[in-house]
Amino acid sequence: MGRLDGKVALVTGAGRGIGAATAKRLAAEGANVIVSNRRLETAISVADSIRAAGHEATPVRHDVTAEDDWQAAVGLAATRYGGLDVLVNNAAMMLVKRTEDTTLEEWHAICRVNLDGVFLGTRTALPVMRERAKYTLHGGSIINVSSVGGIVSAGIASAYSMTKGGVRLFTKGTAVEFSRLGYRLRVNSVHPGVIETEMAHELITGAGRVRPDLDSNKVEGLLIAAHPIGRFGTVEEVAAAILFLASDDAAFITGSELIVDGGYTAI
Repeated sequence: MGRLDGKVALVTGAGRGIGAATAKRLAAEGANVIVSNRRLETAISVADSIRAAGHEATPVRHDVTAEDDWQAAVGLAATRYGGLDVLVNNAAMMLVKRTEDTTLEEWHAICRVNLDGVFLGTRTALPVMRERAKYTLHGGSIINVSSVGGIVSAGIASAYSMTKGGVRLFTKGTAVEFSRLGYRLRVNSVHPGVIETEMAHELITGAGRVRPDLDSNKVEGLLIAAHPIGRFGTVEEVAAAILFLASDDAAFITGSELIVDGGYTAI
């Protein structure tokens, strides 16, 4: 038996990195997974790999800043699989830039993806998840992927940190709200450190632009040194944390932040 047998999950930004690893892990544990991604071809690729492994997945093209796309993605979960138990708000963008060089358009863009996307996902999924939660033992679970940047700042990505800090507090607010209203929905956030993904590469190259005195090798070395465990994390390690929060093993956990950072925030 899998830890998510019979559950339905929707994972945004599931075409690569943490999102793809999460979609695969949840499916491997028995969930029927909606693989959501802005680029349909990458969503199809991940869904195909899940099905090839003998599990169930459906791809969907999904811009998390678009209300109509959210309605379509959540509606697909309801019509194809009968509802939604787990929502993983993972889709995000990185911006490594000095504040003085950040344009208003860039500020708005990162807010739309990293903040609006989480808000729209939570609001759109809420009616379907509430209804489904009435008939399950421990209700549903919303997991918002934030970052260590939502807890502490590296000083080179203030706009990004602002959005991830917003995700952290939105998580806590909705967790309390939904519990007190009796919705039977838990809401938690996951805070990865630097993970071996394309976004980590964006961070390293962006830091080099902000600090031209540091080449990419030096930046990478400094970032590794900031993790007492001595390395970057893997997408599978973050997916394992998300799986725990999605499962009934976390039935008494809501409004919490699960930090997966190799000790980055412990210093």
